[in-house]
Amino acid sequence: MKNMKKITVVIPCYNEEKGIKQVLKNIPKKKLNGLGYTTEVLVIDNNSSDKTVQTAKKLGAKIIHEPKQGKGNTIRTGFRSISKDTDFVVMLDGDNTYKPQEIPRLIEPLENDFCDIIIGSRLEGKMNGHSMSFSHKFVNWAWTFFVRHFYGANVTDTCTGYFAWKRKAIVRLNGYLKSPGFAIEVEMITKMAKLGNKIYSIPITYDPRNGKENSKLSPISDGLKISWMLIRNLGWKPGK
Repeated sequence: MKNMKKITVVIPCYNEEKGIKQVLKNIPKKKLNGLGYTTEVLVIDNNSSDKTVQTAKKLGAKIIHEPKQGKGNTIRTGFRSISKDTDFVVMLDGDNTYKPQEIPRLIEPLENDFCDIIIGSRLEGKMNGHSMSFSHKFVNWAWTFFVRHFYGANVTDTCTGYFAWKRKAIVRLNGYLKSPGFAIEVEMITKMAKLGNKIYSIPITYDPRNGKENSKLSPISDGLKISWMLIRNLGWKPGK
């Protein structure tokens, strides 16, 4: 029997009972097992008041609780909860906007040592229905251009929530993450670039949230935080 490698899937959640069931059911554990991987799923719950936790437990996910509100806090707790025997880490949102079936495509370049980090790109891929408004697309394009030009990162979607990493990249990155909220993805991308990681983007599929466009991102407050993060991190260096 060949030596199996381990994938840990991290899913940050806040009141995602409408989406988490499909996300967990669609993680292709059998296919991944056939490719030589075991899979552990961590649902990081951020004080959900609905049935997110109960649903995830029934479907075999390990539940980690993060009491301090905010997506950034939730993600950092998820990263700290990754076991040392993990080889690769995948992160996606629990709202069923991303397709877990695409996990093998994200892992393959890491397995082949093509890069250290994969970013799932919605802007390069297929966006179904009204999954992203034109204004969100436009701002995302602008931020992405900024990151590519000023950070030199091979990124085509700055605000994606779908990533895959070699574990060593996560261990190094997590010690530098500070953002408590939605700016966490941009903080991750900019600091990953500054840390000298080999980053590659691949097209993914993006669906409307719960069958409709209903992003939790605040265009003004979160938009300003993200813009400031992009500018501030230009001067960031490891160790700061």
